[in-house]
Amino acid sequence: QVQLVESGGGLVQAGGSLRLSCTASGRTFSRYAMGWFRQFPGKEREFVAAINRRGVTTDYADSVQGRFTISRDNAKNTVYLQMDSLKPEDTAVYYCAGCGNGGDYYYTRRQYEYAIWGQGTQVTVSS
Repeated sequence: QVQLVESGGGLVQAGGSLRLSCTASGRTFSRYAMGWFRQFPGKEREFVAAINRRGVTTDYADSVQGRFTISRDNAKNTVYLQMDSLKPEDTAVYYCAGCGNGGDYYYTRRQYEYAIWGQGTQVTVSS
């Protein structure tokens, strides 16, 4: 079973950047489409970005399009979320997740399709 561990969260000023990393244990990372989600205090978790197994197709929530970039390095068993031009409203706990459905070019925004989740990392953007 693959386990996911996020890192890279922290405190940053508005307009700044952070890069989140999510590293998977095991040797089957490349069999998973990967996604990033976030959860605001008292709110449900929401989709942020997704990438397929090959890393050639990405998808973003409208709220982060043009500011965030998802990428992956299958040789390092790691998926990244580069977050630029951060806003206070980006403050949340960020989770990475793995989806084993579909083929190499599949990706999804649907949380129920993600079977594996990390523990989350806090991102706080000050104004």
